[in-house]
Amino acid sequence: MVSKAQEKTKAKRLVKTKARKKVASKFTAPLYNQKGELLKKIILPEKIFGQKPDQKLLAIATRVYLSNQKPVLAATKTRGVVAGGGAKPWRQKGTGRARAGSIRSPGRRGGGVVFGPAPSARSLKLTKKMRQKALVAALSEKVADSSIILIDKFGFREPKTKKAYEFLKKIGVENKKKISVVLNDKDPVVEKSFRNLPGVWLSRAVDLNAASVLKFSGLIFTLDSLEKLKERLEKNRSQSN
Repeated sequence: MVSKAQEKTKAKRLVKTKARKKVASKFTAPLYNQKGELLKKIILPEKIFGQKPDQKLLAIATRVYLSNQKPVLAATKTRGVVAGGGAKPWRQKGTGRARAGSIRSPGRRGGGVVFGPAPSARSLKLTKKMRQKALVAALSEKVADSSIILIDKFGFREPKTKKAYEFLKKIGVENKKKISVVLNDKDPVVEKSFRNLPGVWLSRAVDLNAASVLKFSGLIFTLDSLEKLKERLEKNRSQSN
């Protein structure tokens, strides 16, 4: 005979199992081959692709990224840089006028500027944990929008833009404005095949950041690049702990 307590325990386990399956089904991405044929759907790791969105952190990460892209070029000339003013305008005493050492002093017209802007290499920074958390949040947002696609591998023997376009057309992303093909490492044949297609960028898994993920409407990962991304995030997580 099965007691009521055992029945309750079994029911709870069944509910938990169904909930896990339901959650796992959310974090999936289609896997295609180079011909554009759907092979299967792969369950993505929840720690990377199934986290809650953090809009505030994503906004901070994007601001830091964009701010570091543009150098500070504004500049003014100090009294030591502005042309002229090498000679003392009049003698120190006996003229009845105030003492003056240069006609290019900041108090005079045409003189130098005090405390003006100068070119500098200022940069904003995020901590390693914040960068990783922002990247995971951005990837999770793309999975929620069904914007991540996987391909087993690219087997181009020689650079062929036509074949690259046919692949994008078969998986239905040829009309998207911005697509990123994420590779494990540099591949000249694949890069030359995709680089002439408008709206297509190539990147590596080790270079991904939150801002670069958010600016694309779709991401195409090879299986090798997905494994590289997992290794990178797991390594950073173990180092931070």
